[in-house]
Amino acid sequence: MILSMTGFGHSKTESHGKLIRVEIKSLNARSTEIRCKLPNAYRDREMDIRKKVIDELQRGKLDVTITLDGFSDEENAFINADAFRKYYRELAQLKQELDIEQGDILQAVLRIPNVIGQSDDLADENEWRLVERALEEALIGIKKFRMDEGLVLKNDLLDRIRAIEIHLRSIQPFEGPRLERIKEKLRKNMDEFVVNQSVDHSRYEQEMLYYIEKLDINEEKVRLAQHCLYFVEELESHEEQKGRKLSFIAQEIGREINTIGAKAQDSEIQQIVVMMKDELEKLKEQLANIL
Repeated sequence: MILSMTGFGHSKTESHGKLIRVEIKSLNARSTEIRCKLPNAYRDREMDIRKKVIDELQRGKLDVTITLDGFSDEENAFINADAFRKYYRELAQLKQELDIEQGDILQAVLRIPNVIGQSDDLADENEWRLVERALEEALIGIKKFRMDEGLVLKNDLLDRIRAIEIHLRSIQPFEGPRLERIKEKLRKNMDEFVVNQSVDHSRYEQEMLYYIEKLDINEEKVRLAQHCLYFVEELESHEEQKGRKLSFIAQEIGREINTIGAKAQDSEIQQIVVMMKDELEKLKEQLANIL
């Protein structure tokens, strides 16, 4: 099963005339990052919300937003009457003593900190249970989103890895002529070199075989085929978090492709290597979105 790190889920519920909305967004990230935007009434529950979201979604850049519609901060505001009276009396007394010109004392008092405040009331248990239920529904929604997008990613990754396997098999017809061209080139260079030189032909044959063995790409082809097979097996496994493991396998695939390209010394094989690299880069781009 493949899960995307990108997703969206939302839910809503009502409590005492208030509409509670929960939205969860997820983007790809190397590690887990979570940001919560909550009303003051739920601020004491932030750690519970964070733990629940991380346990369910595991990895990604996560944004959790809970809003209360039909219930503004102004409805939760209050005037500190004792502070208002105290400041008003003192300002009125100073105005009289200092013979200050007429001014709006009322507005001056209202601008003093702590005269107008916000209620510290937190959500009760009944309301919090409704919020938890809405959070669960939003998590179910985002997980379904991740699964649906993961299926699309899986099909694309399979297409990429199959294309690499097809390109790998297409190298076979060029290998025989490639080795013959390399041998012929070595013989020609040697013939030109030994015109006036004495050469041990037995030693020469040994050195040529050693050189040709160093250019052999059969081992790299076998390992590349094995890595592609392993990639598909991991892609089909039931493990949820597999993005990092698949990325490691992709690195090994890239290493074998690069070695084949370095050893090839053949224009046709080099072209195939370029096509394999192109498929691998597209594959890596998709892997960045996998959980």
